[in-house]
Amino acid sequence: MRLPVTVLTSMDPVLRDSATAAALWGEPGTVLLRYDVSPQSLRRLVSEFGQVLEDVRVPLEHACLGCTLREDVLPTLAAIARSGRFARLVLALPVAAEPLPALQALALDEEVGELVSVTGVVTVCSGPDLLVDLLGDELLADRFPHDDDRAVGEVLAHQLDEADLVLVEGHLPQRSAVLLEHVTAPGCVVADLLAADAADVLAGRRPAAAQPSPRSDPRAARPSGAGDRLGVFTLDLRTAAGLHPQRLLDEIEAVGAGRLRARGVFWVPSRPGVVCAWDGAGGQLSIGAIGQWDTSRGERAQTRLVVTGVDEGDAERVSAAFGRILATPAEARGWKAAQDGLEPWLGQR
Repeated sequence: MRLPVTVLTSMDPVLRDSATAAALWGEPGTVLLRYDVSPQSLRRLVSEFGQVLEDVRVPLEHACLGCTLREDVLPTLAAIARSGRFARLVLALPVAAEPLPALQALALDEEVGELVSVTGVVTVCSGPDLLVDLLGDELLADRFPHDDDRAVGEVLAHQLDEADLVLVEGHLPQRSAVLLEHVTAPGCVVADLLAADAADVLAGRRPAAAQPSPRSDPRAARPSGAGDRLGVFTLDLRTAAGLHPQRLLDEIEAVGAGRLRARGVFWVPSRPGVVCAWDGAGGQLSIGAIGQWDTSRGERAQTRLVVTGVDEGDAERVSAAFGRILATPAEARGWKAAQDGLEPWLGQR
């Protein structure tokens, strides 16, 4: 039988530790594998309730934290699973870590996959700060003592993308609760951190085959189904047309700036076979090439952006700008220019 693993993410070390304490309290047989990052090292802590089993610092030998994590997490998980000592494990990722790289690594490693199974992803966040953290423009470098040019909202959005359970500390304003409904997957559970117990944190909410969730794939971006209310809206901008590269650059702020969470894919006539991802949160917008349209399976180039916002007038602004950047059929057929201006983001044609 595979060892059930709950992956825990947060933007706050105190909130993360509160959630791990809830997981360990009252559930004998639970082990915690927690990681923390300093400028020079990765700290690995293995513990059960009331007892530290291992406390090791692993040197960060290269700049890629994700690689270092994978190189340490996979063998450690395998060793714990093989010991047969524990009934379940909580993997607490470093503060401000995104869950997707760890989930992908677990899904791709066949040996570890035979030993462990991810049964849930939990994100812990602050209720009073949720809206500002997710949609504001603060950078991680402003909050933590290390150089990281990602936005707080960008990381939190990616944590929420994968969440099966969101534990909220403090008062969650009603508008923020609606925002959570819009940016999390259908069926995601939202609960009070201080009222949560081990059964809540460790509940198996994720099918074994759903690791990572399809929701993290920009091609699968869909509205959550939550209704627009209290000023929170979601646009589902869908078309078979591509985006005109020059008009996209001209209108990028009109369509992508502001307090928005936006995900999806698009194509441009200058690169008709390329799937381009659109990922915006925390005042930042990222676009990039993520592969080719799989025409052998009937996949056709399409544009679909799912945009959630909270500010009056933004829905109309984004919708109008989106309409302006669409390429006409004649423009799509007649593109001949060698350069399209998107080389810094999509690479050379």
